[in-house]
Amino acid sequence: MAEKADSRQIQLRIDETKMQSTYSNTIRTSTTQDEVVMDFGMNLPMQGPDNQPVLLFQVGSRVIMNWAGAKRLAISLGQVIRQYEERNGEIALSRPDAGGPRLAQD
Repeated sequence: MAEKADSRQIQLRIDETKMQSTYSNTIRTSTTQDEVVMDFGMNLPMQGPDNQPVLLFQVGSRVIMNWAGAKRLAISLGQVIRQYEERNGEIALSRPDAGGPRLAQD
């Protein structure tokens, strides 16, 4: 005889008292056998030595996840983006020549 599935519901409480919000316009990822490391931050154009343009990646947050968590994040982001595009149209990805930080001066 098959056992009856547990029908209890678990209440989820979200504690945002220690949360910090930051803006990020870029992400750098690296991986290990067990984890995905995501550095979120800002690309900031600046002038380097001899007035050469330099792009500084200022890391604001590092998030480290196991592969299962990273896959759940990818699925969740995919769903949110699909819903947004269904309501508002396709999100155009910026090209290097379409504004934003630049490595070389025009």
